[in-house]
Formats: sequence, C-alpha cells, structure tokens
Amino acid sequence: MLWFVAGTTAGVYGTVKARRLATRLTPTGLADQLAAVQLGASAFLAEMRVGMADRQLQIAERLGIDPADLRSVDVAAAAADRLAAPPSPAALDAARPALPATPGNDTR
Repeated sequence: MLWFVAGTTAGVYGTVKARRLATRLTPTGLADQLAAVQLGASAFLAEMRVGMADRQLQIAERLGIDPADLRSVDVAAAAADRLAAPPSPAALDAARPALPATPGNDTR
C-alpha cells in the first residue's frame, strides 16, 4: 500500500510539473515570463535610482554641499561627454601602474 501511494504521488507531481513546463514554453507563457523579467528589472532600476539619490544627498551633506546645487548638475550630459571622447592610448599608458621590477619582469 505504501508503494502504491508513493507511486501515485510521484506520478501526480511529475504530471503537474510537466504541465507547468509545457505552459511556460508556449508563446503566451514566454511572453508572460519576458514581461515579468522586464517588470523586475524596472523595479530594480527604480530602487537603485532612489538609493543612489539618497546616497548622493548623504555624501553632499557630509561634504557640506547644498543639495540644491546638486540638482543643477546634469549627470547624463557629463557621462555622455566622457563617453564621446575616449582617452588616447598615451593617456591609458600613463594611467597604467608600473610593474615592480622582479627577476621575471625585465623592464629594459
């Protein structure tokens, strides 16, 4: 009797899991999963923006900067300016730390 109940339980469990998987792999199921991922990502980004704004205000407070002055800075424009003009190879070489002289590192 025990093995009959165990087998029936395993069969029902397997059937339910297979049916859920089949539903998830339909076009509607895939669209639902994509919508859920997009919703989760947008909620995460919103939380990150709130956290970044709070942290920015905390840093400004510690540095004695008026938070109203922070609103006038266009962070997106500053980032776009940095991305528009990539650093030259010479600037990258100058920024790279020098390796210490070791027996395996010939610096000649």
